[in-house]
Amino acid sequence: MAEVEVDGRTARRDRNREAVLDAVLELFSEGNLAPSPDDVARRSGISLRSVYRYVADADGLIRDAIERHTERIAPLFLIDDIGEGPFGKRLKTFVDARLRGYEVIAPTARASRLRAPTNEIIRERLDHGRLMFRAQLERQFAPELDRLEPKVRRAVLAGADSLTQIETIDLYRHHRRYSSSETNEMLRTALRALLSQPY
Repeated sequence: MAEVEVDGRTARRDRNREAVLDAVLELFSEGNLAPSPDDVARRSGISLRSVYRYVADADGLIRDAIERHTERIAPLFLIDDIGEGPFGKRLKTFVDARLRGYEVIAPTARASRLRAPTNEIIRERLDHGRLMFRAQLERQFAPELDRLEPKVRRAVLAGADSLTQIETIDLYRHHRRYSSSETNEMLRTALRALLSQPY
Protein backbone atom coordinates (compact mmCIF):
# COMPACT_ATOMS: atom_id res chain seq x y z
CA MET A 1 0.00 0.00 0.00
CA ALA A 2 2.79 2.39 0.92
CA GLU A 3 4.50 1.65 -2.40
CA VAL A 4 1.31 2.57 -4.31
CA GLU A 5 1.10 5.87 -2.41
CA VAL A 6 4.73 6.66 -3.22
CA ASP A 7 4.16 5.85 -6.90
CA GLY A 8 1.06 8.07 -6.90
CA ARG A 9 2.98 10.97 -5.37
CA THR A 10 5.79 10.50 -7.89
CA ALA A 11 3.35 10.50 -10.81
CA ARG A 12 1.60 13.61 -9.46
CA ARG A 13 4.94 15.37 -8.98
CA ASP A 14 5.95 14.51 -12.56
CA ARG A 15 2.62 15.77 -13.93
CA ASN A 16 2.93 19.01 -11.98
CA ARG A 17 6.50 19.55 -13.17
CA GLU A 18 5.42 19.01 -16.78
CA ALA A 19 2.54 21.46 -16.29
CA VAL A 20 5.01 24.05 -14.97
CA LEU A 21 7.38 23.60 -17.92
CA ASP A 22 4.52 23.67 -20.43
CA ALA A 23 3.30 26.92 -18.87
CA VAL A 24 6.75 28.44 -19.40
CA LEU A 25 6.68 27.39 -23.06
CA GLU A 26 3.19 28.86 -23.54
CA LEU A 27 4.38 32.15 -22.06
CA PHE A 28 7.36 32.12 -24.43
CA SER A 29 5.03 31.68 -27.40
CA GLU A 30 3.02 34.71 -26.27
CA GLY A 31 6.11 36.92 -26.12
CA ASN A 32 6.90 36.69 -22.39
CA LEU A 33 10.53 35.62 -22.73
CA ALA A 34 11.39 36.01 -19.05
CA PRO A 35 8.38 34.71 -17.11
CA SER A 36 8.54 35.01 -13.36
CA PRO A 37 7.65 32.12 -11.05
CA ASP A 38 4.43 34.04 -10.28
CA ASP A 39 3.57 34.12 -14.00
CA VAL A 40 4.20 30.40 -14.25
CA ALA A 41 2.15 29.56 -11.16
CA ARG A 42 -0.85 31.52 -12.49
CA ARG A 43 -0.63 29.94 -15.94
CA SER A 44 -0.07 26.36 -14.78
CA GLY A 45 -2.52 26.36 -11.89
CA ILE A 46 0.26 25.01 -9.67
CA SER A 47 0.98 26.77 -6.38
CA LEU A 48 3.93 29.16 -6.26
CA ARG A 49 5.46 27.01 -3.52
CA SER A 50 5.29 23.97 -5.80
CA VAL A 51 6.77 25.92 -8.73
CA TYR A 52 9.81 26.68 -6.57
CA ARG A 53 9.97 23.03 -5.52
CA TYR A 54 10.38 21.86 -9.13
CA VAL A 55 13.08 24.35 -10.08
CA ALA A 56 15.81 25.99 -8.06
CA ASP A 57 15.45 29.49 -9.54
CA ALA A 58 14.10 31.45 -12.50
CA ASP A 59 17.06 30.50 -14.73
CA GLY A 60 16.60 26.86 -13.77
CA LEU A 61 12.95 27.09 -14.73
CA ILE A 62 13.83 28.51 -18.14
CA ARG A 63 16.62 25.99 -18.68
CA ASP A 64 14.42 23.01 -17.88
CA ALA A 65 11.63 24.30 -20.16
CA ILE A 66 14.10 24.77 -23.02
CA GLU A 67 15.41 21.22 -22.55
CA ARG A 68 11.86 19.82 -22.60
CA HIS A 69 11.04 21.77 -25.76
CA THR A 70 14.29 20.77 -27.48
CA GLU A 71 13.58 17.08 -26.88
CA ARG A 72 10.11 17.46 -28.37
CA ILE A 73 11.08 19.30 -31.55
CA ALA A 74 14.39 17.59 -32.40
CA PRO A 75 12.74 15.20 -34.91
CA LEU A 76 11.53 18.19 -36.97
CA PHE A 77 15.11 19.05 -37.90
CA LEU A 78 16.12 15.53 -38.97
CA ILE A 79 17.03 14.91 -42.61
CA ASP A 80 16.66 11.39 -43.97
CA ASP A 81 19.41 10.14 -46.31
CA ILE A 82 21.52 13.17 -45.47
CA GLY A 83 23.99 14.14 -48.19
CA GLU A 84 22.45 11.80 -50.76
CA GLY A 85 20.68 12.55 -54.03
CA PRO A 86 20.83 15.42 -56.53
CA PHE A 87 21.61 18.93 -55.34
CA GLY A 88 18.12 20.33 -55.98
CA LYS A 89 16.48 17.67 -53.84
CA ARG A 90 19.02 18.07 -51.04
CA LEU A 91 18.59 21.84 -51.11
CA LYS A 92 14.80 21.65 -50.85
CA THR A 93 14.94 19.03 -48.08
CA PHE A 94 17.46 21.05 -46.08
CA VAL A 95 15.68 24.41 -46.30
CA ASP A 96 12.25 22.87 -45.65
CA ALA A 97 13.54 21.07 -42.53
CA ARG A 98 15.29 24.16 -41.17
CA LEU A 99 12.22 26.36 -41.63
CA ARG A 100 9.83 23.70 -40.30
CA GLY A 101 11.88 23.44 -37.13
CA TYR A 102 12.28 27.22 -36.87
CA GLU A 103 8.53 27.82 -36.82
CA VAL A 104 8.22 25.63 -33.71
CA ILE A 105 11.40 26.62 -31.89
CA ALA A 106 11.44 30.40 -32.52
CA PRO A 107 9.93 31.67 -29.22
CA THR A 108 12.05 29.30 -27.13
CA ALA A 109 15.17 30.23 -29.10
CA ARG A 110 14.52 33.93 -28.39
CA ALA A 111 14.16 33.19 -24.68
CA SER A 112 17.38 31.15 -24.77
CA ARG A 113 19.31 34.01 -26.36
CA LEU A 114 17.91 36.42 -23.79
CA ARG A 115 19.08 34.24 -20.88
CA ALA A 116 22.36 33.04 -22.41
CA PRO A 117 24.61 35.92 -21.24
CA THR A 118 23.87 35.12 -17.58
CA ASN A 119 23.32 31.36 -17.72
CA GLU A 120 26.26 29.18 -18.68
CA ILE A 121 24.17 26.03 -19.20
CA ILE A 122 21.79 27.78 -21.61
CA ARG A 123 24.77 29.35 -23.39
CA GLU A 124 26.38 25.93 -23.79
CA ARG A 125 23.14 24.44 -25.15
CA LEU A 126 22.85 27.23 -27.70
CA ASP A 127 26.44 26.73 -28.81
CA HIS A 128 25.86 22.97 -29.05
CA GLY A 129 22.78 23.54 -31.21
CA ARG A 130 24.66 25.89 -33.52
CA LEU A 131 27.42 23.32 -33.97
CA MET A 132 24.86 20.60 -34.73
CA PHE A 133 23.20 22.79 -37.37
CA ARG A 134 26.59 23.53 -38.96
CA ALA A 135 27.48 19.82 -39.04
CA GLN A 136 24.13 19.02 -40.65
CA LEU A 137 24.71 21.67 -43.33
CA GLU A 138 28.21 20.36 -43.98
CA ARG A 139 26.99 16.78 -44.40
CA GLN A 140 24.03 17.69 -46.61
CA PHE A 141 26.19 19.67 -49.05
CA ALA A 142 29.43 17.68 -48.77
CA PRO A 143 29.55 16.92 -52.52
CA GLU A 144 29.61 20.64 -53.36
CA LEU A 145 31.85 21.72 -50.49
CA ASP A 146 34.41 18.98 -51.07
CA ARG A 147 35.03 20.20 -54.61
CA LEU A 148 36.26 23.56 -53.30
CA GLU A 149 39.82 24.53 -52.51
CA PRO A 150 40.25 24.47 -48.67
CA LYS A 151 40.37 28.24 -48.15
CA VAL A 152 37.32 28.80 -50.34
CA ARG A 153 35.50 25.85 -48.74
CA ARG A 154 36.02 27.36 -45.29
CA ALA A 155 34.60 30.71 -46.39
CA VAL A 156 31.63 29.21 -48.23
CA LEU A 157 30.76 26.94 -45.30
CA ALA A 158 30.96 29.89 -42.90
CA GLY A 159 28.67 31.95 -45.12
CA ALA A 160 26.12 29.17 -45.61
CA ASP A 161 26.20 28.37 -41.89
CA SER A 162 25.53 31.99 -40.89
CA LEU A 163 22.75 32.20 -43.44
CA THR A 164 20.87 29.18 -42.08
CA GLN A 165 21.24 29.46 -38.31
CA ILE A 166 18.07 30.03 -36.28
CA GLU A 167 19.09 33.60 -35.37
CA THR A 168 19.33 34.58 -39.04
CA ILE A 169 16.05 32.93 -39.95
CA ASP A 170 14.49 34.78 -37.01
CA LEU A 171 15.80 38.02 -38.47
CA TYR A 172 14.03 37.28 -41.76
CA ARG A 173 10.77 35.98 -40.27
CA HIS A 174 10.32 37.93 -37.05
CA HIS A 175 12.11 41.23 -37.60
CA ARG A 176 11.97 41.77 -41.36
CA ARG A 177 8.51 40.15 -41.58
CA TYR A 178 9.28 38.00 -44.62
CA SER A 179 6.77 35.21 -45.12
CA SER A 180 7.81 31.58 -44.78
CA SER A 181 7.67 31.11 -48.57
CA GLU A 182 9.74 34.28 -49.17
CA THR A 183 12.32 33.13 -46.65
CA ASN A 184 12.40 29.67 -48.21
CA GLU A 185 13.02 31.11 -51.66
CA MET A 186 15.73 33.50 -50.42
CA LEU A 187 17.57 30.75 -48.60
CA ARG A 188 17.49 28.43 -51.59
CA THR A 189 18.66 31.19 -53.94
CA ALA A 190 21.49 32.25 -51.64
CA LEU A 191 22.67 28.69 -51.01
CA ARG A 192 22.68 27.97 -54.73
CA ALA A 193 24.85 31.03 -55.30
CA LEU A 194 27.21 30.21 -52.45
CA LEU A 195 27.63 26.62 -53.57
CA SER A 196 28.00 27.70 -57.23
CA GLN A 197 25.08 25.63 -58.49
CA PRO A 198 23.09 26.51 -61.63
CA TYR A 199 19.50 27.74 -61.34
